[in-house]
Amino acid sequence: MVKACLQAGRGTDTKGGQLMEWLKSLASLVGRILLVLIFLSSGIDKIENFEGTAKFMAQYGMPYASYFLFGAIILELTGSVFIILGYYTRLGSLLLLIFLIPTTIIFHTNFDEPIQTIMLMKNISMFGGCLVLLGMGPGRFSLDYIFKGRPKKE
Repeated sequence: MVKACLQAGRGTDTKGGQLMEWLKSLASLVGRILLVLIFLSSGIDKIENFEGTAKFMAQYGMPYASYFLFGAIILELTGSVFIILGYYTRLGSLLLLIFLIPTTIIFHTNFDEPIQTIMLMKNISMFGGCLVLLGMGPGRFSLDYIFKGRPKKE
């Protein structure tokens, strides 16, 4: 039984192999969506409460908070949409990584507050997810695959 399962996952020449490829592609799609929901929601929230978010950022000593906030919104929303659609997925992952680095360092390093330690670990986990996506790509259920990665028929 184990041997049959292992053989089914190796290639796409069998029904089991095709099923495994389909399941991997589905898991990749669902994983991409779940990974970026927090960024998409956060970007929308920042738009809806732009002034309040800019004031919050300024409390951390950020100069030109409105400009940095605008940049954060662009990075979060663009990265999220690219990843959900699977279009320029690696670029979308890179955009979110660029967002996460300063955000984590500036806002989540006060270890006197236990919630900030949790937020730091959350950001590190999301960073890991973006790195995996950057390295592995979006999978078959993506616009990248449709436009760029599909094997050519001869």
